[in-house]
Amino acid sequence: MLKISEAASLALHTASLLAIKPKEKMTTGQIAYRFNVSEAHLSKVLQRLAKHNLVKSNRGPSGGFMLNQPATQITLLAIYEAIEGPFKWEKCLLGRDTCPVGHCLLGDMLEIVNERFFDYMSKTSLADAANLFKLFGAVPKLS
Repeated sequence: MLKISEAASLALHTASLLAIKPKEKMTTGQIAYRFNVSEAHLSKVLQRLAKHNLVKSNRGPSGGFMLNQPATQITLLAIYEAIEGPFKWEKCLLGRDTCPVGHCLLGDMLEIVNERFFDYMSKTSLADAANLFKLFGAVPKLS
């Protein structure tokens, strides 16, 4: 039911990875390799994050990407919205403002899912997400 685009997922994972070692720059190639994704697609995602001042890039032989502010100050919602635009509260499976049959077949499920997702994304920082990577041993190799 909940769908997160590949670009938004990649942005969330990449930003969390950058939060693990915030003082180190990582190249697009290094990040793409770690997540086994297209370097071209990742590059577009990183450009959008840079446009929203969430990451900064340095060009040249010692270049790469790093977070533009402390990981504790960046929420997952900020990353998500940099890619997808403002969060949309879905009220109808058919994409309408009100249910055309008068009552949603799912009851209040859409409202509950929207609230939980928004609450989690707005209250979880990149530092929290990086800690989850570490906690579950899911950190891609950083060497």
